[in-house]
Amino acid sequence: MPGPLTFDALKAAAIDGSIDTVLVCFVDMQGRLMGKRFHVQNFVEHAWEETHCCNYLLATDLEMGTPDGYRATSWAAGYGDYVMKPDLSTLRPVPWLEGTAMVLCDILDHHSHQPVPHSPRQVLKAQVARLKARGLTPMMATELEFFLFEKSFDEIRKGGFRDLAPISGYNEDYHILQTTKEEAVMRPLRNHLVAAGIPVENTKGEAETGQEELNIRYADALACADNHTIAKHATKEIAWAQGHAASFLPKWHHDKVGSASHVHMSLWQGSTPAFFDADAPHAMSALMRQFCAGLIAYAPDYTFFLAPYVNSYKRFVKGTFAPTKTAWSVDNRTAGFRLCGEGTKGVRMECRIGGSDINPYLAQAAFLAAGHKGIEDALELAPATTGDLYEDGSAGEIPATLRSATETLRSSRMLREAMGDDVIDHYTRCAEVEQEEFDRVVTDWEIARGFERA
Repeated sequence: MPGPLTFDALKAAAIDGSIDTVLVCFVDMQGRLMGKRFHVQNFVEHAWEETHCCNYLLATDLEMGTPDGYRATSWAAGYGDYVMKPDLSTLRPVPWLEGTAMVLCDILDHHSHQPVPHSPRQVLKAQVARLKARGLTPMMATELEFFLFEKSFDEIRKGGFRDLAPISGYNEDYHILQTTKEEAVMRPLRNHLVAAGIPVENTKGEAETGQEELNIRYADALACADNHTIAKHATKEIAWAQGHAASFLPKWHHDKVGSASHVHMSLWQGSTPAFFDADAPHAMSALMRQFCAGLIAYAPDYTFFLAPYVNSYKRFVKGTFAPTKTAWSVDNRTAGFRLCGEGTKGVRMECRIGGSDINPYLAQAAFLAAGHKGIEDALELAPATTGDLYEDGSAGEIPATLRSATETLRSSRMLREAMGDDVIDHYTRCAEVEQEEFDRVVTDWEIARGFERA
């Protein structure tokens, strides 16, 4: 498989004219790529060292508004600059855009050149470092679910986001005939991502009309989050180029199944899977049991990082394969956590709570913080649950609303110890802003329900 683009190779491509544009990007709070397009000559001469952006970009909402209440940036503080520091190990071609390469950046304070703690990539790096100090390397894989629609983003927006028509007319879970009809989008998506150095395993139809799934090979946590973010961005751009819209909204219609982003995770010691113990029940090592006990015990604390918007919580519906309980089970898709690879060296835990709207850096950081706490406190893992978890009244509940998840985030002692008060306060404010924006809007449902009859 093609690897990342070296800086020397980029210089050569600049000379021969095969690359003329470099996307210099960082990841915002919502998991989107933000940044600038550089002429390649300027990048190889100067911008490879650093460039700058306004610090409001890590304190916006989905609409790019500038809400108040953030300590890190504000009108009163003048909205200064951050440094965008390219991580040249992430330099890669962007095959779906002509003559283009991309590099991801870390965000640094403009004055001290120290990492900005609430930058998503730094939030994850900090949690990886805590486990590295224990000799452990977290490995992750994410699944990207999304819907393809007949029309383009522009057509759908101009139509007021009404009468949305998915690209297919029936449930296409594992369906080869229907997904053949969608290869104009999905085939270039697979091939372009592989050419960009992202190890795609496969795509498949998911369990709804027009729903797709993209699976990428596991990697270390930071590389996994990078791969996820670039793949999500590429999905939208490639669908757009074919005249279609790809949406990662978790629940676009109340009668349709939602879209998830399941995350598989394990820890390694060098080249040895630290979660594996051939002599233990399910082949789960003591370390794995402690890590997973932390995952489950603190799931309510970090639910916001798995479900960051009001819409995210519309997905948690009984009988839709979206979980409502925090318990774990062995290969059971009704549980919030599913043991996969039982009895093998590939034994791992899958979290099924997160929606397709996750910021993978924040979600993975939260998992690692909770798992680290489980190891630190030697937490005991409860026995696996069985049967239909939707009906298990004894299992822990996932927060059912953004408002509830905001409060568990705000009051989480574990996350404050792991990530710092400033980071948790920053993202608590992010959650509040989303709720405030929703609370002030009068919805179509309210008008139709009460206009005459109230």
